[in-house]
Amino acid sequence: MATIQSIPRPTRQRPARPVRPARPALRLVDTRELARADWLQVRRSGIGSSDAAAAVGLSPYKSPLVLWLEKTGRDADLQRPDPLDTREPVYWGTLLEPIVAAAYTQQTGHRVRRLHAVLQHPSVPFMLANLDREVLGVPGVQVLECKTAGEFGARLWRAGVPEYVQLQVQHQLAVTGRQAADVAVLLCGQQLEVHRIERDEALIAHLIELEGRFWAYVQKDEPPPADGSASAQAALRCLYPRSSGQTLDWRQDRAMSALFCDLQAVRGRLAEDSACEARIKQQIQQAMGQASRARFESGEVSWRRSQDSRGLDTQRLLAEQPDLLVRFPKTQPGRRRFVIHD
Repeated sequence: MATIQSIPRPTRQRPARPVRPARPALRLVDTRELARADWLQVRRSGIGSSDAAAAVGLSPYKSPLVLWLEKTGRDADLQRPDPLDTREPVYWGTLLEPIVAAAYTQQTGHRVRRLHAVLQHPSVPFMLANLDREVLGVPGVQVLECKTAGEFGARLWRAGVPEYVQLQVQHQLAVTGRQAADVAVLLCGQQLEVHRIERDEALIAHLIELEGRFWAYVQKDEPPPADGSASAQAALRCLYPRSSGQTLDWRQDRAMSALFCDLQAVRGRLAEDSACEARIKQQIQQAMGQASRARFESGEVSWRRSQDSRGLDTQRLLAEQPDLLVRFPKTQPGRRRFVIHD
């Protein structure tokens, strides 16, 4: 497997030491009769394989800050998909996991079995893993990871196994000491692909190092830095939902004042870029006239009128029947607004 280049490497050039368990992974908890609340509590005690990419800042779905909220028990107010909602991908992923595993056996001939346990690395206690399946009797592979991807998610698989899944699997191999895993992914409900991922000792060593840095934030009860993602923004709203009315004086704080100057500079560049984008777009629209689509050497644009839509004129309705507001009230929870005053 190719090395994941975006994971920071140590500045000093030194050979990476293999981080392989001297003995098999520990069976931390049997999950066959474990209540969901207890299972969630076990997950808070360490970094699971599905947490690996988020812990090192490479998950497209979850920031380190959200993961920190989960591990420290501050995630009660976070919005998350309902695993029982049939409109959510997580529901279909859980429902289809055994089907993907059965299809993998049919396609490859490799027998698999469930492992009803949370596993723990024998020498790195914060590293946990839940395996979808074990592969039996095949010298070249011992772990099976089952995935499903819809129309949007399938795009992430065009170049092979996405980075965040590779990290998940390397985490599993680190915990178990196994040498390889197969990733079986069902694309758009009708195409099964199987990808082999070999153990990468250098990557595992760096993964453990970076996960250790994240876990230190959990142990210190100190939030990791926000990374600019929508996930991190949601975490900040959850962590600091209300303002105290206090005013902080950072005029003599060079670091914070420099940070604010950087924000002003970026906003200035964004305003210039936005104006430039609007001008160029209008020039293309003007050249198109009444045409609906234009093709270029590197792509194309469309300029069409959307269908008329019908809505309810609530302002007029309330003006004529003001009692409706009393009979059918709806409160929208307020949010803190970040406003810049130059």
